[in-house]
Amino acid sequence: MVAQLIEDNNEPLRQQPVDSVTLDIIENALKNARYEMDAVLFRTAMSPGIREQHDEFPMIANRDGKMVVGQFGSFIHGFMSSYNGTIEEGDVFLTTDPYSCDGAISHANDWLVLIPIYKEKRLIGWSAMFGHMTDIGGKVPGSLPTDARQIFEEGIVIPPTKIYKRGQLQEDILNLILHNCRLPHWNRSDFNAIVAACRTAEKRCVELSGRFGDDVFFSAMDELLARNKRAMRQLITNSIPESKTYFEDYICDDGMGYGPYKLACTMWREGDKVIFDFKGTDPQSIGSINFYLNEEMFKMFCGVFMIMVFDPQIMFNDGFYELMEVRIPEGSLLKPKYPAALSCRTHALGRVFDIIGGLLGQGAPDLMCAAGFSDSPHFMYSGYDSEGKWYQLYQIGFGGIPGRPMGDGADGHSLWPSFTNVPNEFLESYFPLRIEIYETIPDSGGAGLNRGGNGVRVGYKFLEKGEISIHDDRWLTYPWGVNGGKPGRRSRKLIKRISGDEELVPSKCDRLPVEKGDLLLFETWGGGGWGNPLDRAEDKILLDVKRGLVTVEGARQFGLVVGADGKINARGTKELRASMRESCEKLELFDKGGDLASIKKRSLEETGFEPPKDPSTR
Repeated sequence: MVAQLIEDNNEPLRQQPVDSVTLDIIENALKNARYEMDAVLFRTAMSPGIREQHDEFPMIANRDGKMVVGQFGSFIHGFMSSYNGTIEEGDVFLTTDPYSCDGAISHANDWLVLIPIYKEKRLIGWSAMFGHMTDIGGKVPGSLPTDARQIFEEGIVIPPTKIYKRGQLQEDILNLILHNCRLPHWNRSDFNAIVAACRTAEKRCVELSGRFGDDVFFSAMDELLARNKRAMRQLITNSIPESKTYFEDYICDDGMGYGPYKLACTMWREGDKVIFDFKGTDPQSIGSINFYLNEEMFKMFCGVFMIMVFDPQIMFNDGFYELMEVRIPEGSLLKPKYPAALSCRTHALGRVFDIIGGLLGQGAPDLMCAAGFSDSPHFMYSGYDSEGKWYQLYQIGFGGIPGRPMGDGADGHSLWPSFTNVPNEFLESYFPLRIEIYETIPDSGGAGLNRGGNGVRVGYKFLEKGEISIHDDRWLTYPWGVNGGKPGRRSRKLIKRISGDEELVPSKCDRLPVEKGDLLLFETWGGGGWGNPLDRAEDKILLDVKRGLVTVEGARQFGLVVGADGKINARGTKELRASMRESCEKLELFDKGGDLASIKKRSLEETGFEPPKDPSTR
């Protein structure tokens, strides 16, 4: 550890036996404190990205920086391994630099606040949270330029900094940071809200330690970590084979004309340790789709996936990390070399979840999910209104959740379970636009025994002249189906100009001018289907048709013929299903819509865009 921890009370904490009742009380109190952090933030932040969509991630860690409760893995290890200053009571740390914290955060829009929790001059834990700032300066509004080649083009980058020193706010530093942002009042409010949320966790931890004693509080946190490790060791031993399993998926393009970019991983078990090796992943991009993947963050992703599939009652935390080893090649898309651009890493971040599902699912196909809305597509709209005031919107779109063993995927949901949409009334009240369309896209979810969730079509009518930026993916490759399920439909963006012209828009673009009266149709992708569509119950298909989730023509993908009267044509259905079963080949574990070469070949006809150039030719 490079950082120098300063403690006046050097009396060591001692391990104590903790009875099950006390452990349960402390566990639930910590969980409540973690959700109280959210509540404080949502009530005090200003930006819609945090306040309305909940683009933030809290955690509470033990004194060694291991996350005990949270949702995105520990940020402390990466920070501590690179910070070379002192850590004292009353300090609050702020950083936005992925390269200075080993990827604990992955692009500079995420402002990470860390607070060492002291009680009677003794360090007893940590609270931390990061949130996505709508703007941090840089070459485009929103600070997520698709054509950036270095991180310096993406806005102000803050190394690990004491923003509070022994309890005193360093106002000159904060003012310097805010001076480089287009929305300093939003950033100041969001920053103060994050600090307040971390202070809340600090207060609750001090209260718990005071109630049960420092030694018991310390021992309980260790036991919660150890309990997780014991459970995960059992899950790994029972579900991960010793033989090697391989999976790959793609990011469609980099916004600069090259793609698709391959993410590849091989998984196997050695004893009670599972190995993930990303050898075969493409080299880093010249653009900003690189994802600086923190190894411990990836371990948390895997742990959450396994727990949700096999035993949702387990409280996930950092306790199991030594049971996993992650190998990521230097200079690859997932471990780019400084100062590579990182702002648009959301596509790789989301696609990693598909990789995990594809790897772990091969050992237990009946429990595997299809590919779904593995991204956080961004829509940004900015400019000066008729009164000369600056407006700037950053919004995350939703799409189709994959078909699952237990049922259909949700229609129009987020990759992140805790995210919510921005209410249309909020958007229309605070920004010069009108939401003319807000609907799920029929047939966009892949057909299957369990249908993939449908994507979403949003129609943005612009009420002021301005510029938009769009960051999305899955316009070229398909969200794959599993166990005989079909792929979901891909994404699409179209502008209907006030002049009457129509213009297809790339999935990644910046500073696209729009006029007052233009309409943007923002269509996200659906989730892949699960299981043979011919095995889906007829009444379920008919209900989907009545609800507008599947069209009459789309029902034929399931072998169902619906008449003009809206009723099932029994004879036609019997004949169609018999024909489809006869012509059906062996059901594949994965249906990706064809191999990559064939998908690229039909790209222009189906998407309106030429396939991107091979990244190796750049």
